[in-house]
Amino acid sequence: MQGWLVTNGYLKNEKFEEIYRWLADAAEKENIRLKKIPNDQLDSILPASTQKINWRERPDFVLFWDKDVKLARLLEAEGFHVFNSADGIEVCDDKALTFIKLKNKNIRMPKTFIAPMNFNREYPDYTFLLQVQGSLGYPMVIKENKGSFGEQVYLVKNYYDAVEKIKEIGHNEFLLQEYVESSKGRDVRIHVVGDRVVTAMERINENDFRANITNGGRMKKYAPTKEQREMALLVCRELHLDFAGVDILFGKEGEPILCEVNSNAHFKNIYDCTGVNVADHIIQYIKEKML
Repeated sequence: MQGWLVTNGYLKNEKFEEIYRWLADAAEKENIRLKKIPNDQLDSILPASTQKINWRERPDFVLFWDKDVKLARLLEAEGFHVFNSADGIEVCDDKALTFIKLKNKNIRMPKTFIAPMNFNREYPDYTFLLQVQGSLGYPMVIKENKGSFGEQVYLVKNYYDAVEKIKEIGHNEFLLQEYVESSKGRDVRIHVVGDRVVTAMERINENDFRANITNGGRMKKYAPTKEQREMALLVCRELHLDFAGVDILFGKEGEPILCEVNSNAHFKNIYDCTGVNVADHIIQYIKEKML
């Protein structure tokens, strides 16, 4: 069996390269040839033809470790089996789409309002902010729709802070969200592969409202509750994800509240914390699906 590992050719970072090596090593253990192909090198492989390509040699599957959704769709249109699917990647890469897709699915989430589309760099007025602040209150979380590692997530203390932050965001789309104070600097990352929870960790940060390790948080091995496990699995089923990292907040009574979903979550930290190699589980899952 052979596959392509599609990565982003413009992310020249050891943090990402390490993840790619782990996936390649996991594939080798399963006797799978996994060829790494950066997205900027696929044009020569995918000719600009309106006719279906007569492939001499094609992979059995594509492990898509990037957010280049249009490329993922192109590969699917060409008949490739892509893990995760383009739809799954797209909905996870846009926090507003995640909220819309999971709304009314019996999944507890913070109160959320999607900022109205604006064709100018700045809003001419902030009536929409006045409309939602009564429901959300302050402090309030402002999240850019796209962002990773806890970046592009801001806590604002009042109307004036919110206006200034929105001006800084500029053209980037964003949402406004209730601040879950009971989960300040604390959340749970659950890794799901297939329809199984394979490992989890708790992340704690005493110096930031965001629990991300990148922002100075620490981690410890964690046994998720039945409710947390059920939420993580339900979220992945609803978003049609083969694998994901699901971040869950703690409500006032400890009840799970979904924070966000990562379609290609990094797994080095959780390996250091738990000893579980998520790459092995991903490759084994793909092998089972392709047999």
